[in-house]
Amino acid sequence: MAHESFEDEATARMMNDQFVNVKVDREERPDVDAVYMGATQAMTGHGGWPMTVFATPDGHPFYTGTYFPRAQFQRLLHGISQAWMNDRPAVLAQGVNVVEALNERAGLPAGPLPTRETLTRAVHNLANTFDATRGGFGGAPKFPPSMVLEFLLRAGTADALAMAEKTLDAMARGGIYDQLGGGFARYSVDAEWIVPHFEKMLYDNALLLRVYTHWWRATGSVLAKRIALETADWLLREMRTPEGGFASALDADSEGEEGRFYVWTPDQLREVLGDEDGTWAATVFDVSGTFEHGTSVLQLPEDPDDGDRFERVRNALFAARGERVRPGRDDKVVAGWNGLAIAALAETGALFDRPDLIDAARSAAELLIKLHVTKNPHKPIDSRDDLSPEGTSAESTGVWLLRTSLGGHAGRNSGVLEDYADLAEGLIALYGVTGETRWFESAGELLESVLERFGDGAGGFFDTADDGERLFQRPQDPTDNATPSGQFAAAGALLSYAALSGSSRHRESAEAALGAVSVLAEKYARFAGWGLAVAQAALDGPIEVAVIGPPDDLRTKQLHRTALMSTIPGLVLAWGNGDETVLLLRGRGTINGEPAAYVCRQFTCRLPVTTPEALKSELSQLT
Repeated sequence: MAHESFEDEATARMMNDQFVNVKVDREERPDVDAVYMGATQAMTGHGGWPMTVFATPDGHPFYTGTYFPRAQFQRLLHGISQAWMNDRPAVLAQGVNVVEALNERAGLPAGPLPTRETLTRAVHNLANTFDATRGGFGGAPKFPPSMVLEFLLRAGTADALAMAEKTLDAMARGGIYDQLGGGFARYSVDAEWIVPHFEKMLYDNALLLRVYTHWWRATGSVLAKRIALETADWLLREMRTPEGGFASALDADSEGEEGRFYVWTPDQLREVLGDEDGTWAATVFDVSGTFEHGTSVLQLPEDPDDGDRFERVRNALFAARGERVRPGRDDKVVAGWNGLAIAALAETGALFDRPDLIDAARSAAELLIKLHVTKNPHKPIDSRDDLSPEGTSAESTGVWLLRTSLGGHAGRNSGVLEDYADLAEGLIALYGVTGETRWFESAGELLESVLERFGDGAGGFFDTADDGERLFQRPQDPTDNATPSGQFAAAGALLSYAALSGSSRHRESAEAALGAVSVLAEKYARFAGWGLAVAQAALDGPIEVAVIGPPDDLRTKQLHRTALMSTIPGLVLAWGNGDETVLLLRGRGTINGEPAAYVCRQFTCRLPVTTPEALKSELSQLT
């Protein structure tokens, strides 16, 4: 619509003469997108983008839709304008009626904390829509089910693991994964994971990086390790901003064509590689015209026998592709998405002995804390003026988080629940890997704001803070979408923080927020994957491990790594020399001068152990 209508002179004139036009970036304002998408779905029976909404001056939607071809859009503009001039009371009444109807259906009834039986039924529910032939759930288009995969890996049953592995293998070998440069595209337009929508999003790759790392941890899969490390390298190479954060997206298009940067023909392969290697590569990557104009998206149906030749060919193609015009990059640093990246890079770096990944996670965390977080909403964060979240007051307490920055300058829009929760999750993971208490403390400040300003009074959370800009409806959606729902992300971070701090307030809030999982798990488990994963951790404790000893002592490092390698769902890890800041460490010490590990559940601890073998044994008794 941008090219067809908004840039068309006649259409633009109609819009500007008759309407006040507001174009919303849903990455900057997910709250605005959420409430009007809810209205669009309720009024039309479906949603999607572009989303077109006609609203009263009060912001009440009275007519909605998605894509309108230019001629139809012009007729619609004329009809709405005539209705507004000739029958304005009816239009205003329609807006009021829509808002009242939406408010009546808002929210999701909460249930009790999910039981193990609830989680078992959720696995069965997922199996009903699982594509046993091609992996994933449902038909085309197929989106990476990152949160569901995390739950299935945590569930640990043979059926759950089989669904996870089938899907992870299919995605890694399909066209949705960039077989040359790493990283996953937004989704597959077909059910076979072959042809992607070529846009690459930070949140998808952060979530999938963590899942593939966890798959390797659970099974030792060689494919999982390769995909995890290639995706991590892609994040650092393609998505890192000069300030140390991570950009939000790579475009699908280059030179005006979607996918042009990524696709190949057999002739292009031979031109780069020569006849023999080019013909071989066409077979290995299944270059058989899977995309437009006889081009193909590269796939890897199976690993070739000649690994050295494969790497040589792949490196040559990657270098040649680097000469093409690259897709554009959206350099916005989104707080919540960077929180997901921080968690994934920290864990991947620790498990694969890649300190550069941990350093990248640390740099991103430093940028977010410095630029996006403020304790005084009325004080500018950088040299620009008036950066405070709208609607804040002098009586507000806690920290405030701004959603985006660009080029080292903070944006003006307040963070939403997923920003606070996902950043807290990332900081807690970074603390578990580094033992640096500043990340634990910053996570605590963010979660204090979640408890103070996002609660709905019934155990759940709104997606926006109580001091945020008022819309016609305060958004609240506990279901996962492309990212974990804010409510379930908050539950996960609160649960982990409680396991480190001993705070019953945080744990009780996490358990209350998980009540929605019990309702969703019965029929809509695909949209509650993160909540199910967090509930699994809550039912297991989560298990707490405190490692005490000098961080530079090899024995301490071995105990720390042993704990990190555990597949116990949601295990929470603290390490240091008995730092008073983190309650889980307080009062615990070495044993006869040797570094020690304490395995606990809700602060009730087993006898400390001093060797990796003994720690493995202790943890195995709790699985």
